[in-house]
Amino acid sequence: MLVLWLSRATLLQTPSSINSSLPSIINRYLHSFRDVYTSNLRISNLLRAGKMDLARQLFDEMPTRDVVSWNALITGYWKNGCILESKRLFDSMPMRNIVSWNSMIAGCVENGRIDTAFAYFSEMPERNTASWNVMISGFIKHKRVEEAVEIFERMPRRNVISYTAMIDGYAQKGEIVKARELFESMPIRNEVSWTVMISAYVESDQFDAARELFGRMPNKNVVAVTAMITGYCKEGKMEDAKLLFEEIQCKDDVCFNAMITGYAQNGRGEEALRLLVDMIRSRLRPDQYTLVSILAACSSLASLTEGRQTHALVFKSRFDTHVSVGNALITMYSKCGCLSDFEAAFEHIISPNIVSWNTIIAAFAQHGLYEKAICIFKKIELNGIEPDGITFLSLLSAFGHAGMVKESLYWFDSMKNNYNLAPRSEHYACLIDILGRSGHVEHAYKMIQDMPFEADLGVWGSLLAGCRFSLNIELAELAAQKIMKLDPRNSGAYVMLSNIYAASNLWRKVTEVRGLMKENEVKKQTAFSWMEIDNVVHCFVGGDASHLAIHDIHTVIVQLYSQMKDIA
Repeated sequence: MLVLWLSRATLLQTPSSINSSLPSIINRYLHSFRDVYTSNLRISNLLRAGKMDLARQLFDEMPTRDVVSWNALITGYWKNGCILESKRLFDSMPMRNIVSWNSMIAGCVENGRIDTAFAYFSEMPERNTASWNVMISGFIKHKRVEEAVEIFERMPRRNVISYTAMIDGYAQKGEIVKARELFESMPIRNEVSWTVMISAYVESDQFDAARELFGRMPNKNVVAVTAMITGYCKEGKMEDAKLLFEEIQCKDDVCFNAMITGYAQNGRGEEALRLLVDMIRSRLRPDQYTLVSILAACSSLASLTEGRQTHALVFKSRFDTHVSVGNALITMYSKCGCLSDFEAAFEHIISPNIVSWNTIIAAFAQHGLYEKAICIFKKIELNGIEPDGITFLSLLSAFGHAGMVKESLYWFDSMKNNYNLAPRSEHYACLIDILGRSGHVEHAYKMIQDMPFEADLGVWGSLLAGCRFSLNIELAELAAQKIMKLDPRNSGAYVMLSNIYAASNLWRKVTEVRGLMKENEVKKQTAFSWMEIDNVVHCFVGGDASHLAIHDIHTVIVQLYSQMKDIA
C-alpha cells in the first residue's frame, strides 16, 4: 500500500527532487494512516456504546476512509438493529473485501433476513471458510437444517466450527444419530464440539449416552459440566449433580442457575433458596432464569416471606416487567393465597403473552373464582390472542372448583366446536373429575368410552376418585384394574379402592386389597402437609406425634372441632 501511494506521489517528480521530498512524502502518508486508524478506533468505540449518530458523523467527516472504516459502520448499524442502513452503506462502498460481504451476511442472519443473507452469499466474488460457516449457522438458527446440510456438503474446506454448527443443527432437528456420526467423523474436536454433542444427548433425554461421552471428554469445561448437571437434575439425581457442581472451581451464573432450577424442579425448594444466597455472596447477579426458578421454589413451599423477598430482588434487578418473571410471580402469590398480589403482578406485565393469560386464569381457578376466570378469558379475545388448550384446561378447573357441571360441559364442547381445539387427555381427566364429584360417574364412564384415544392414568384416576362420591363399586374396580395394569406400583389406586370398599362396609374386600399391596410390594406414599410460621417451615405427617408443640396443636384442634359442632 505504501509503495503504491509513493509511486503515485512521485510520478510527476524529477529524479533529483525525489530524494529530497521522500521523507516528507512518507511522513504525510504515515500521518494520514494514523488519522484513519485513530478515527476507525473512535468509530468502533462509539458503535459499541450505541452512539450511532456520533459514529456516522465522524465517518462522514473523515477526509480519507479505508475499507475498515466502512466495515466498522456497516457492522455497527446491523448490531444496533439498523440493517437497512447497513445495506445502503454496503451498496455505496467504493471497494469491498471479503469481511464486508461476511458482515452483511451475518447482519441479515441476526436480523431475521435469512433469504437476503443467502442472496449476498450467492453474489460473493470469493468466499472464505468464515463465509460458509456464517451461512450454515444462519440456516440452522432459522431451523432450515436441510439447506445448512446442502451448504456444508458444498463447502470446499471445513473447520471445527463448520462441523460443530452442523452437529447442533442435527440435534435441534432431533436427529441425534446423525449428529453423533458427524461428531465421530470430525478430524479435530474442540471443547465446544464435545459440549454441543453432550448437550444434545441431555436435551433428548439420552443421559446414559451423555455420561459416556462426558467420560471420554479430554478437557472438561464449565459449559460441559453444567450440561451434565442439567442431565442429572432431569434424572432426579440431585446428589450426583451437587457433586459435579462443587467440583467447578470458577462457578458462573449459568451453572448456579442449572443447580437452582434442578432443586426447584425436584421439590427441594429450601436448598434452591440457600444456593441463591451462595450465588449472591459469590458476587454473581441473578438473572431472569434464576428468579423464575427461585419463585417456583417459593411456590412449592408456599413460602410467602421468601416470595416477597424474591419479589424485592426482582424489582432491584429491574425484571419486574419481564414476562416469564411476571408469570412466576402470579403463580407464587396464587399458591400463597394472595389474590390482590397476583392480580397486581399480572397488571405489571407490559405485554402479557398467552402463558401470562393462562397463568392468571389458573390462579383464579385455584381459588374457585370462576367469574373472574371468565372475565379474563373474554379479555384474551379482546386483545387478539388465540386461546389454547391450557386456557380451556384452566377454565374447566375453575368450573370444577365451583362444582358447575353444565358450564364445564358447555366450555368443553365450545373448545371443540367453536375454537377447533382437540381436547387432550388432561381435558378429559378434568371433566371426568367434575362429573364424578357431582355424582355423574356413569356419564363420566360413557365419556371415556367415546374418547378418540386410549385413556391414560390421569383419566382412570379421575374416574376412580369420582367413585368415592357415588360408591359405584363396579366402576371403581374397573378403574383400579386399568390403573394397576398401566402402573402396577401405583399405590394411589390401591388406597383409593380400599377406601371405597371401607365406605361401603366391604371389609373383606379391604383386607384383600391390603393383602394384594403386600404381595406386589406396593408401599403407600407418605403424605404430609406444611406451614410457615416466623420463617420456620413446620411439616406434619398423618399420625405423627413427634412435633414439639403437638399437645398445643391437639388442644386447638379440639377447640376448632367444638366450634364447628356448635355452628352445625
